[in-house]
Amino acid sequence: MIVFFLYLTIFALAYLAYRFWERSRHHIHDFDSLKTVTFGDESAVSPNRFASVVSIIALFGIWGAFTGSIITPLHVPGPFVGDTSFTYTARNAAGETDDAVAHLRVYRVGEDVALPEVSDKPHSFAVDDAVKIGAWRSSLSRPNENDIGGKEDGYSLIAIDGQPIAPGETVRFSDGDVTMTSKGSLSIKPDKGWQMEPIWLPAPEAVLSRLGEIASQGYKNFSLWEHLGSSLGRVLVGFVIGSIIGIPLGYAMGLSNWFRGWFDPIVEFMRPVPPLALIPLIIIWFGIGEEGKIILLFLAALWIMTIAARAGVSGVRISKVHAAYSLGASKWQILRHVIVPNSLPEIFTGARVAMGVCWGTVVAAELVAADRGAGMMIVNASKFQLTDIVILGIILIGIIGYGIDILMRMAENWLVPWKGRG
Repeated sequence: MIVFFLYLTIFALAYLAYRFWERSRHHIHDFDSLKTVTFGDESAVSPNRFASVVSIIALFGIWGAFTGSIITPLHVPGPFVGDTSFTYTARNAAGETDDAVAHLRVYRVGEDVALPEVSDKPHSFAVDDAVKIGAWRSSLSRPNENDIGGKEDGYSLIAIDGQPIAPGETVRFSDGDVTMTSKGSLSIKPDKGWQMEPIWLPAPEAVLSRLGEIASQGYKNFSLWEHLGSSLGRVLVGFVIGSIIGIPLGYAMGLSNWFRGWFDPIVEFMRPVPPLALIPLIIIWFGIGEEGKIILLFLAALWIMTIAARAGVSGVRISKVHAAYSLGASKWQILRHVIVPNSLPEIFTGARVAMGVCWGTVVAAELVAADRGAGMMIVNASKFQLTDIVILGIILIGIIGYGIDILMRMAENWLVPWKGRG
């Protein structure tokens, strides 16, 4: 929730700063500035590159701030690390009270540290204790086992830093909280701060370091490029097969009442079924080999491409069809020169959606006994809590998917230059 509001704050401040800067410039006379109507005009809306850059910087800045990264100078409060202590008060079986100090050393997980030194100050029966705790962790202090007579009936802890405490209660000390268990031990939890523990969210430089390691040494007997190439190959094969079948089927459904009536129940039934729900059935029918993964991705693309082609046919202006007929065009010429060109924008939109769904499905497809692939990397790393590899795999899948989408948009601009021009 804190991250969400922080991101909204950065968005609002960046927008206000840009609007202020834009209004302070001299008025620029260009094509857009001469338009009298711009709201709702798609041609007047293009990505603001300043907003894109600030958005990416904000995301990495927040990521770095909440992980203590070196890439950003500002960080949210992190976990307490260092030496601290608290005083506990014990009552023995004779009703006497005595104070002792629990010396704590909080260290970053992975470091090798020694126990803190314990004072040799004499006590009547309470004995100082020493505990080392990893940051973001908790640890137990057992005064009843450390103090003289601590195991006798009537021994109890009654206060922490002068604050009364009883089993099940929690009190605050200078750098954390202490909770007394039902057996009289003290569960010590140093302050965690707002930063994320690396096992849950590693810093950006840790992910970048892991990228260099896997790029040079590979992962699970395969290079990084073999993993990515396998995923990309599966997605492309499944997408191409789905398009080869789905586009003609969509055209048939858009042009023929019989085809529409025959296939519409099937398409509309399968369209809302998520590809993940088909995995058990795919395994039963096709096994755990490569064939099953391709078929799963094929089904992920098939229904989207079918509906896109059908919508493309339905969106062709009837006036164009009538004009072609009036010029003596045959049905084949109508299909080739009117229906196909005018349906291509819808098909390209469907293709971009289908490719995105296939990329989202590839991880699930590679759950089925894959020996290589970006999804396999993510799943295998998650079993050993290698969060940096999981995040790396997600980022690589996103980058490749975004790159494919850019290529498809470029292809659309080149192949369908008439889109949006009536």
